[in-house]
Amino acid sequence: MGFQSLPFPKFPTFFIVLFSLLLSFNTSKSQNLLRRGSSLSVEDASDVLSSPDKTFTCGFYGLGQNAYWFSIWFTNSKERSVVWMANRDRPVNGHGSKVTFRRNGAMVLTDVDDSVIWMTNTTSTSAYRAELLDTGNLVLTNADGKILWQSFDYPSDTLLPNQLFTKSTQLISRLGKGNYASGYFMSYFDNDNVLRLMYDGPDISSVYWPNPDYNVWQNGRTSYNSSRIAFLDETGSFLSSDKWQFRAFDVGFGIKRRLTMDYDGNLRLYSLNNLTGSWMISWQAIMEQCKVHGICGRNGICVSTPEPKCSCPPGYEVTEPDNWNKGCKPKFNRTCSNSQQLKFIEVQKVDFYGFDLHYSKATSMESCKKLCLDDCQCEAFSYRLNGEGLCYTKSALFNGYRSPTFPGSIYLKFPVSVEASEPDSLNGSNPVCQESIIMMGSPSMYDTTGKRVRWIYMYWFALAIGAIEVIFLLLGWWLVYRRHGVPSLIEDGYRALSTQFKGFSYAELKKATKNFKEEIGRGGSGAVFKGVLGDERMVAVKRLTDLYQGEEVFWAEVSIIGTIYHMNLVRMWGYCSEGRHRLLVYEYVENQSLDKHIFSPGFLGWKERFKVALGTAKGLAYLHHECLEWVIHCDVKPENILLDSEFEPKIADFGLAKLSQRGSYGSEFSQIRGTKGYMAPEWALNHPITAKVDVYSFGVVILEMLKGIRLSNWVVEDGEEQESKLTRYTRCVKRKIQCGENTWIEDMVDPTLNGKFSEKQVAALVEIGISCVEEDRNKRPTMDSVVRTLLECETESEVPSPGNH
Repeated sequence: MGFQSLPFPKFPTFFIVLFSLLLSFNTSKSQNLLRRGSSLSVEDASDVLSSPDKTFTCGFYGLGQNAYWFSIWFTNSKERSVVWMANRDRPVNGHGSKVTFRRNGAMVLTDVDDSVIWMTNTTSTSAYRAELLDTGNLVLTNADGKILWQSFDYPSDTLLPNQLFTKSTQLISRLGKGNYASGYFMSYFDNDNVLRLMYDGPDISSVYWPNPDYNVWQNGRTSYNSSRIAFLDETGSFLSSDKWQFRAFDVGFGIKRRLTMDYDGNLRLYSLNNLTGSWMISWQAIMEQCKVHGICGRNGICVSTPEPKCSCPPGYEVTEPDNWNKGCKPKFNRTCSNSQQLKFIEVQKVDFYGFDLHYSKATSMESCKKLCLDDCQCEAFSYRLNGEGLCYTKSALFNGYRSPTFPGSIYLKFPVSVEASEPDSLNGSNPVCQESIIMMGSPSMYDTTGKRVRWIYMYWFALAIGAIEVIFLLLGWWLVYRRHGVPSLIEDGYRALSTQFKGFSYAELKKATKNFKEEIGRGGSGAVFKGVLGDERMVAVKRLTDLYQGEEVFWAEVSIIGTIYHMNLVRMWGYCSEGRHRLLVYEYVENQSLDKHIFSPGFLGWKERFKVALGTAKGLAYLHHECLEWVIHCDVKPENILLDSEFEPKIADFGLAKLSQRGSYGSEFSQIRGTKGYMAPEWALNHPITAKVDVYSFGVVILEMLKGIRLSNWVVEDGEEQESKLTRYTRCVKRKIQCGENTWIEDMVDPTLNGKFSEKQVAALVEIGISCVEEDRNKRPTMDSVVRTLLECETESEVPSPGNH
């Protein structure tokens, strides 16, 4: 009987038989154990170790002109994502190389000439077998199962869940895309017990994360715990002994993950999509790639466009176009000439980090220029106006970057005879996009043509079986679902897969909230209820109303707050999209919203008020400057700033938020958004909307928190609104300051504080608040500059009441 005449019921049986043949074909030599005297050969691609659950494979990984590494990789990921290599800097030949578990207890990798490339330190031990575990850990154990050696103790560039990161381990990046040799970026525990990222290149070493401009405590770390240990668990949560912690935005069980020190200098957590085999970034250390040191080499300048591009400053040219590690070289000869033969060229919004010969505050531009002219070692000077003139003279130009928020310029020193001027824009090439394939040996020694021909027929056979499988699956799907509402199910399913969150059923959330019994908040988009999930997590469930753009608000919050993580942003756990029901599930924040604490009858001490100001500023700075997508919140107000048990603020309610295209000036919105009294003037004027609308709202919140009253309300006289209380307040403050009144600070602060506040912190917040609510948005500061200003006075102590002065 021909294949086409087989009755339909026989198809599944035929499919199962074919699938079984394919499975046995692919795993005929697959094993998860290797005993003494056994070996794995580089010449047989099926000669591998597999973990019991088939998640990981261990064997020879080949690339380019016949270079092979003994490696461990994710079996079902696209392009076999490697997580460990034994011989990353010494690839072996594709003929004759092998890994042998010798009878003396050592596992040994040998090249074609039998030279030892790598071996374990288990010689003359009771090592009985080698085994690949479901965790991705390759272990050598004795007969009792005791681990004598494990790959987890020798990471390459990747940390897996359940793998300890200690003071004796490092994650070292690859050298480039397609080049598995050890690169220049590393993650490690420093001598002060803090986990750091560092560029360790051929010319310099430079720590760039956490922020080197801040001290340990300002970066939220501690140096007192000398255990130096970190751990990534199976839910995507990371905890370090220096108090640094983070969570994947898709936190939860059942997702394959890896934490990798990438070749571009960023530390990223990836989550595997089982359907496509591709990886998705679920967290990363550096949001602004140009903050990574060394990526553009000596004299190079990194420019975010928004992808990082490397450029040379005026008067310089790229040293090697295909290798930005070499940076830029001057087109002129450096000489120690007298000042009459030298000049400076300004490159705006550019700075080079480190290599400071001299640093001084309150210095004039001319004085700074003279310092560089008189010093033969000085190649340039950085000058910035950030409330006072700051001067840095540079002995070398490394770690260059251009940022629109940098409040200064770099001034490059040239001989007068050199003609160079700053270009209109600094555009260059991507420092990490060139694919570098490692090559070794002679073509004859490392030729793999025969091997490729031998396997091509097997690949075609596997492809044919796969095609038959797809046909059967599609046919079955069409027969089963053709009578159901498939389009809507597909759309909801696609959204669920693309967001990588837990989808809750309506019944599940109804039970968690006890039929939406305890309302803890209400806004224009809906009510918020307290609930407890089945895993005993306390949550806040927001039920969107049908009247308030429910669908638009719903997906705005899911797509925005759900894909970002910061300690000062409310964490989303999941959502419900079932029929007409649209619900969002957030972490529960104990102390409710800020308005309940600063307006009568609430009370908030000064220490907590300053913490709220700083934390809110950090959250907005993250959204505006560091996020994977730049986000404008559009509705910053006390009701949307929640306080946890430690009174740490968390910005909430992203239903009105808008993604901003990086590098663009702004975007037009079709309608007025936000809350009256907190909206910036440009809303009403129909001007393009930028992040400065959030800055305005932040200023209103800060001044309200200082005074303890609603300044966003309007003054009503004769039944008509005259002006906002905010306008009167700012006018009064400016007048008192201009008149030199000594008591203006006490007059501007909430009287319920009874004089218990820091005058320096109050003055700073008043200055920030007033500058934030300027009608001309160009005069408003950026949120990252606000954070810097607040950090400078964060450690100020409280001032006693005026009667005790």
